[in-house]
Order: sequence, then C-alpha cells, then structure tokens
Amino acid sequence: MTPDEILTHFRETDALLEGHFLLSSGLHSSRYLQCAKVLMHPERSALLCRTLADKVIAALGDGTVDIVVAPAMGGVVVGYEMARQLGVPGMFTERVEGEFAFRRGFELPKGARVIMSEDIVTTGKSSRECIDVINRAGGEVVGATCLIDRSNGTADVGVPLFSLMQMDVKVYAEDDLPPELAAIPAIKPGSRNLK
Repeated sequence: MTPDEILTHFRETDALLEGHFLLSSGLHSSRYLQCAKVLMHPERSALLCRTLADKVIAALGDGTVDIVVAPAMGGVVVGYEMARQLGVPGMFTERVEGEFAFRRGFELPKGARVIMSEDIVTTGKSSRECIDVINRAGGEVVGATCLIDRSNGTADVGVPLFSLMQMDVKVYAEDDLPPELAAIPAIKPGSRNLK
C-alpha cells in the first residue's frame, strides 16, 4: 500500500484534520490524524493493520510475536486488530494516576515476545511508557508499530518501529508558534491529559 493509498483512507473518513491542535506531547501542530475515525470502519482497520502486520512478519519472521500490547486509549483498536492479524492475543495498558499499568486481569507471561502497537507516534513518549510497563512485567519487546509515524522516522521508542507511513508534520512549542497558528485557538483532540 502506497502512502497516497494510506492517506486516502484517512481523507475519505475525515480523519485527516487541519487547523491548530494541541498534541498529547504538549506540542502544537497544524495537522492532526484522528485514527479513531478511520478505525471505526472494520474493513479499513483490517486492511491497514494487515499491511502493517505483513511489514512486521517480513522484518521479524512469522511466529516471532507471542502477544500484542497497546497503550489505551488511542492504541486499543489498532492493538486488537494487529493481534487479530498476527493471530496472537492482545491486551492493553491504561493510565492509573497518570502512569500506564496492566489492569482488568491482564497478565503478561514472563519472556513473552511482544509487539507494542500504537495508532500515531509523534515524540514516542506514550510508546516508551507502554514499553517500560511491558519490560517491568517481564515481556521482551521485539518491536513497535504505529499506523502513522508523525516524526518522519526521528522518534526513538527504544525498539524497531514499524509504521504504515512516515510523515513530516511540523510541531511547535507553545512559545514558538508560527503566526498562523497563534492566531487561532488550539483544539486538544487527543486522549491524554496534559500535566
């Protein structure tokens, strides 16, 4: 699947937004990808995640993943569908008092080979936090996935990162906004509260 074909799925579902957005990282951007809008369509989710799962299998080999773990909230649907496509169980971490943790009876088998699966990576902060929880629980993170790598390949999550596509979407600190962004109010569409 080409980058244009991937973005077509986002455009056709109104998941590619333009304006002024406050990202979960605390940075600002003029573009936002609302993965939940594209993932609400099971056939699109299956197609996108099948393509991503094929990348993982091509790089790591078939049968090298035991389980998929995703950070809630944004990664839950992607993690579920990646687990389905890879034919392995899936679970998620969620924030408890601001920190990711396993809940709901989820237990990670010691030594399990894990793919951490996320919807979007910008700075990699949520991915690294989720990977830390997996490591502390005794899992071996063999790679990470995301639908879109907004860092254009610069985010370091500590393990190989596989994405459907990379994008070069400029992000700005609060005190370094370009005039066109500073002129309009920021919308916070993400799921994580800023500290």
